[in-house]
Amino acid sequence: MTEDGIGVPLRRREDRRFLTGRGRYVHDIVRPQQLHVVFLRSPHAHAEIVVIDKFEALASPGVSAIFTAEDVTADKLNGVPCAWGIAGNDGKPMKEPPHPLLARGKVRHVGDPVAMVIADSVEAARNAAERIGVEYRILPAVTGVVEAMASGAPQLYEDVAGNLCCDWAIGDAPATDAAFAKAHHVAKINLVNNRLVPNAMESRAALAEYEPATGDYTLFTSTQLPHVARVLIGVLILGIPERKLRVVAPDVGGGFGSKQVVYAEEALVTWAARNLERPVKWVADRSEAFQSDAQGRDHVTRAELALDRDGKFLGLRVSTLANIGGYVSTFGPNIPTNLYGPLLAGVYTTPAIYCGVKVVFTNTVPTDAYRGAGRPEATFVLERLIDIAAHDLGIDRVEIRRRNFIPRAAFPYQTPVMLQYDSGDHDATLAKALEVSRWSSFATRREESAGRGKLRGIGIVTYIEACGLAPSRIARQLGARGGLFESASVRVNPSGDITVFTGSHNHGQGHETVFAQIVGDMLGVSSSLVEIVHGDTARSPFGLGTYGSRSAAVGGSAIAKAVGKIIDKGKKIAGYLLEASEQDIEFTAGKFTGFVSTRGVWQKPK
Repeated sequence: MTEDGIGVPLRRREDRRFLTGRGRYVHDIVRPQQLHVVFLRSPHAHAEIVVIDKFEALASPGVSAIFTAEDVTADKLNGVPCAWGIAGNDGKPMKEPPHPLLARGKVRHVGDPVAMVIADSVEAARNAAERIGVEYRILPAVTGVVEAMASGAPQLYEDVAGNLCCDWAIGDAPATDAAFAKAHHVAKINLVNNRLVPNAMESRAALAEYEPATGDYTLFTSTQLPHVARVLIGVLILGIPERKLRVVAPDVGGGFGSKQVVYAEEALVTWAARNLERPVKWVADRSEAFQSDAQGRDHVTRAELALDRDGKFLGLRVSTLANIGGYVSTFGPNIPTNLYGPLLAGVYTTPAIYCGVKVVFTNTVPTDAYRGAGRPEATFVLERLIDIAAHDLGIDRVEIRRRNFIPRAAFPYQTPVMLQYDSGDHDATLAKALEVSRWSSFATRREESAGRGKLRGIGIVTYIEACGLAPSRIARQLGARGGLFESASVRVNPSGDITVFTGSHNHGQGHETVFAQIVGDMLGVSSSLVEIVHGDTARSPFGLGTYGSRSAAVGGSAIAKAVGKIIDKGKKIAGYLLEASEQDIEFTAGKFTGFVSTRGVWQKPK
């Protein structure tokens, strides 16, 4: 191990610039003659757009252009695509109505963008936006997922009956019904996993510029996945060849899933930069972010757990209504289905599981990935239900979990909901958690708190997490419209320092420190010699970005494999220089050693 290798605590190298205000975010980037954008957004959840009058607004001081859906349609731009589709129980693909860049004909949630105002300053654009006259014919709206499924509910799309995007399921329904038929007890729960609004320190922002002489575009955007954004925005929305669009994600102040979504605003500023042949910039304010950033969760669930007389789980049945909002988002349909249902087995030996999910349109902001994205929702359902079962049967909360753990000897273990677990020791993990939490002495601490007029509680959850989001083979089986690989390139420069180009992207996790540690440790050099390059499609190899806790597991593995190739190549060179077979070359502590020939006698150098 080097003095700053893996396992050695280090100060994060990127923190100095962050803590001293020297980070470089999209909002910090200023281009000569740049224009500024304000979006006029719908104040209504559901309405027909009768007319948009921009005549007075166009005459406002400093205004360069005002675009509406009419302009977008005339230029034959496509809508926002979905990157991960799903299929229903009948095998048919989900309903995927168009998601226009600017609302066309109707608005379907508060905040739906109606017009794009471009001016010399944000203030000028905002003043002009206030002078746009939009006549709406307000329609009945539905915001709750239960209400959206009710008979006679307002319909968001004429060709989507009952607002149902997809009726999805996983597991064996007959086997689960049979398990319930022989149950001694059935625990039940109805719960709501409420909608969440992301609120990263840095709001979403985009700045685009266009070079008429070459036809090249550059888009600076606060995204978690620059290369994916280049494909979805450039190729699928704007029709720009990948080689002509450079996407740069500089420092990003928090992602949490909401910035792994590709948004209309990013495409629109890129398109506008070409139309006006000037840089175009947009930065969301907080109120705007609440109306336009993809939100999370919003489930209504009914769940049942069948148990025998000894508290052993026999079957689990889950029915969930998942609110997808007014449009299908980038990964939206995948979150409450593929990233939810397969996690309902948890760490338990439940023989039969069936989960049905109805993915439903409502007049709300679209939902997508947020902080765990499906896995916390599954854990919330299962662990709440187990506590109810423990209460109903009079079994200790810890004991009922222990009785149903997958035994260590049972691995690899195939769950009833697709996933196979390769290893685990849940008893040992739980024992350690009980020890460090002082679980057995909690009653004493609660009494002591009560004596001071304080309330004290304790809970327990044992769960399994699915993160890393790979491999590509499984992703494709689940409906992903692309792979989930990661890429890296490691370059040892002539002077001896090292440059690492990674497809992973950093938005606060400390990649510049962690990835440098991996490389330094493997090559036996100080991590200070390693530079990490990321977030720029013109410099980094094609990668899938950062989400789902995949940075170290997938991105770090790609880097480690690249370093391994460096070492293998070094052995070839060392073997040539030492007149030895490369198989006889060893690499340790940054040095290549092997048996060398001295007067015909082979010996290992000191």
